[in-house]
Amino acid sequence: MYILSNIKKLYDGKSALNSSIHQNVDVLVEGGMIKDVLPHQKERGYRDFAFIDCSDNYVTPGLVDCHAHITISGIGKQDIDLMNSQSGLLYVEKILYTTLVNGGVTTARDIGGATDFIKRMINDNMMIGPRLKIAIAMLSTTGGHADFRGPDRCHAELSNLFREAPGRPGSVIDGPWECRKKVREIVACGADLIKICTSPGVASPSDKLEHREFTSEEIESICDEAHSRGLTVAAHAHSRSGIQMAIKHGVKDIQHISYMDEEMANLAASKGCTVTPTSWVIQHLQEIPDLDPFVKEKAAEVFKHHKNAVQVAHKAGLKILAGTDAIMPEMHGRNFKEIESLCKEELPILTSWYGMTGLGAKEIGQTDTGTIEKGKRADLLILSKDVIASPDLFETPKTLLEVIKDGEGYRGHTEGIPQRTFSTHLQSVLESEKKPS
Repeated sequence: MYILSNIKKLYDGKSALNSSIHQNVDVLVEGGMIKDVLPHQKERGYRDFAFIDCSDNYVTPGLVDCHAHITISGIGKQDIDLMNSQSGLLYVEKILYTTLVNGGVTTARDIGGATDFIKRMINDNMMIGPRLKIAIAMLSTTGGHADFRGPDRCHAELSNLFREAPGRPGSVIDGPWECRKKVREIVACGADLIKICTSPGVASPSDKLEHREFTSEEIESICDEAHSRGLTVAAHAHSRSGIQMAIKHGVKDIQHISYMDEEMANLAASKGCTVTPTSWVIQHLQEIPDLDPFVKEKAAEVFKHHKNAVQVAHKAGLKILAGTDAIMPEMHGRNFKEIESLCKEELPILTSWYGMTGLGAKEIGQTDTGTIEKGKRADLLILSKDVIASPDLFETPKTLLEVIKDGEGYRGHTEGIPQRTFSTHLQSVLESEKKPS
């Protein structure tokens, strides 16, 4: 039990309005939950609580990454082969750890790759990382965005990306009935949502941005099967046709939105869609010098249009979620860059923050976190600089002081906050495995 006392500035994650900014407040944490948020009072009478002076600190909710890929650490053949090898799970554990401890992400929606087994490992404290919502597979057509077999493919060869594995069906499908069956398989494997590709992508090796992926009948069948089982559908959609088809046929969350225009944005708003622009990855790909020329050309093309797409989405009143689409090793653990990247595309600062906190948590179905208020999980970031006003300060040295998930700290900075380090984590695992004599 502890109190973050006299916080200099706090963003509560409840809105994109200035009313969500507070000064000189106390946050009471007990049993991994937020017991209360109150105006600062020097003498509270909570004698059993540790008092932590935050009079020089800034506090925000733990971040919610709405477009994660915790099983991807590079898009080259060697990178993908490594993640499919026996050591792949070790790299997943490293990605999870750095996403939480360095990236400040306490909740992530993995949009393709993570299995229910990985999710359970985190929930059972066998692995350190953000809690997960999972899509398991990323469905696309033969030759589409999830088909990483390349031009020298063999007939029976599996796609290297999101290869079939225990708890993860294959991603490449064709035809309405095959689509229906695959959704049923993914639901049976424990998915929280369904992810499809309604347009080609940037990183995939053989598809061009202007091409079509699924047909209308295929998208309708996927959405119908998902909705009948209480799941929403998210769509990778760069192209105009991909965005339009996703909106028209029942997709809830439109991701990337590179060619979204005013007409599409208004249609999406009328249908109650959300958008996840993934601005950082689109900006970051411009900075990689040795990118495959075909991929580099596509990356430059979407970059030219992306800022306008974010602007029209905001103007139409669409709910904008923040997701990194971290697919390169240097992106993992820097997830906060998505807030800065949305701001670079002239999205208001608090709108960007809201998309990676309260709004993001609500829209991905993790409603017990994302905001700093009584009764929510104690998922909090303690910072030495005002990243609320200037998200670019996140990467300056010694800015991110503490990451708190369920009331426990992970950076070892703050005395009075119970810590979960590798050693305490291992100890808890060993204790859980003890059997009565």
